[in-house]
Amino acid sequence: MGNMSEVTVFTLSGFGDITDYRLLDYRVTLFCLTLLFYCVIIMVNVALTVTITMDRNLREPMYIFICNLCINGLYGTSGFYPKFLLDLLSHHQSISYSGCLFQVVVIYSSVCIDICLLAVMAYDRSVAICRPLQYHSIMTKKHVIQLVSFSWLVPLGLMCTIIIFISRLKLCGSHIEKLYCAGWLMVKLSCSATSWITSTTPTNVVAYLIIIFYIFLGIFIVYTYVRLIKSCLKSLDSRGKFVKTCVPHLLALFNVIIAVVFDFMFMRFGSADLQQNLLNFFSMEMLIVPPLFNPLIYGLTLTQIRSRMLHPCLKKANCM
Repeated sequence: MGNMSEVTVFTLSGFGDITDYRLLDYRVTLFCLTLLFYCVIIMVNVALTVTITMDRNLREPMYIFICNLCINGLYGTSGFYPKFLLDLLSHHQSISYSGCLFQVVVIYSSVCIDICLLAVMAYDRSVAICRPLQYHSIMTKKHVIQLVSFSWLVPLGLMCTIIIFISRLKLCGSHIEKLYCAGWLMVKLSCSATSWITSTTPTNVVAYLIIIFYIFLGIFIVYTYVRLIKSCLKSLDSRGKFVKTCVPHLLALFNVIIAVVFDFMFMRFGSADLQQNLLNFFSMEMLIVPPLFNPLIYGLTLTQIRSRMLHPCLKKANCM
């Protein structure tokens, strides 16, 4: 990549005074709670993924997209929780240059994949409700594979592109004011970043183009659901379909929007204007809420998934 940076290790300052040896009991408690929470995230996402992949009756496009949403939850959290757990037990919170780039790709591509999948799911529901007779001719196996590929490959490609630009920056600092690495913080450490928000360097130009792309996706999602709501007001049957299948999508979309807004608030205010604990919450919200609540939302609200997941338990209870 032609890396010009002499920085090989970054320090993570988002932990604050937690590294104090006098707070060892607190760190161990936080480690145990975080590990438990991460195990719950893995359990609920794996349970929903296995349920959908093992049941032939759930091989419909909507459930395939939900399955990918759960897989993405596992993918995104794997870039944060293992490293965070190690940092809780370490006296020095640091990360290598390559590890930092890896975290940026995994965490932020995961958020972008979530948005793409939610856009695809909005399109799927639009076809199912507005054009039900043509649904199976439109949402063919080939088309579903194309939509899933778009949701994964485009975000990964965009993030790899911006990482190539970031890796070419010469850095004049190694202090990251967060619990994990963020691309915009690495750009902020660049020697040429006088005002990184308004800078017109190639890295920022690429970042703005990516932001514009996802704004258009957001507009598409909003337009699609407004169109669906208007359509559902005219038909009682369509209204029932919307409540059963679209409400979970809207809740998942709300989770992602809140996560992105919180991360933007961290980027906008910085550590000088807000308390560290509040900043940590802003930065971690997208790694806490969507990966846990998305599978719970779909598992509890969609009847077919709920019945498939509860069936073994009910069968065992009847045998007893």
